[in-house]
Amino acid sequence: MEKKSKVREAFSWILYIIFIFALTWFITTFVGQRTRVEGKSMENTLFDGDNLIVDKISYRFKDPERFDIIIFPYRYEKNVYYIKRIIGMPGETIQIKDGFVYVNGEKLEENFGKERMEESGIAADPIVLGSDEYFVLGDNRNHSKDSRSEQVGVLHKKELAGKAWIRIWPFHSFGVITHGK
Repeated sequence: MEKKSKVREAFSWILYIIFIFALTWFITTFVGQRTRVEGKSMENTLFDGDNLIVDKISYRFKDPERFDIIIFPYRYEKNVYYIKRIIGMPGETIQIKDGFVYVNGEKLEENFGKERMEESGIAADPIVLGSDEYFVLGDNRNHSKDSRSEQVGVLHKKELAGKAWIRIWPFHSFGVITHGK
């Protein structure tokens, strides 16, 4: 009798551990994941060393919005993700002139850019976004590799891994990330 109960208890522990691993895999694959900001491209909103939880599920049910802070994989390096702000939406024409963003010929009213842009990159000429394309910029525009760079370019919706949701570190900055309107 004693041997059966020990085997049963060991079996239940194994099932419990398998369940925990499966639940962890499910959450980090489909719901959310922790990520760390590296670099200064999103200052003064996010800082080098900030740890975030990324919401990976909401874009399955709704479309991204202008000014969302998103995470996406860098095309040329495995396991490298960039964090940027959506500036251009599907179907819009984006251009950067005299250091400012223009959407459909109108100057974009926003105050996320840390300073006036020195480089327009590929957006010096108008870029017409496709039906599922987004144009992203870092908030620290003169120190950001973003959609102005041919290496990043415009993003397709399927490339958006998630939306920055909560800053969990440093503790004094803990809280939900505001994306702006």
